Amino acid sequence: MRHPSDNGFAERRNSAAEAKKQLLAKFASAPKSTDPAMRERLAAREAIAAARQARRADREASKKAEHERVLIEAAALAAAAEADERTEAEARQAVINDRVSRDVADEAARKAERDRRYAARKARRA
Repeated sequence: MRHPSDNGFAERRNSAAEAKKQLLAKFASAPKSTDPAMRERLAAREAIAAARQARRADREASKKAEHERVLIEAAALAAAAEADERTEAEARQAVINDRVSRDVADEAARKAERDRRYAARKARRA
């Protein structure tokens, strides 16, 4: 059974040619780039693009400023932590030095006592 709109090859070819003509007519009647309305639309698009670019630049600048602030803050925290660590290390070293000096002083006192006892023993024998 034939489809009612199937009229043959010549009819289809004529329909395709007519569709092409209509498409070309549509593009021919489209506004040209020299048309004032097209220029206005182009200017509006350029203004929107420029505003978008400015917002993007502002966003990038604020991100960069925030990143720099974070880096400075991190550097300050690292410096403070390093100073605390250095202070603690100095305190530990001072404790160690104090202990060593006490040990040396105690050892010297024991040696002096031992030498005194030895001299007293020699004096008793002599």
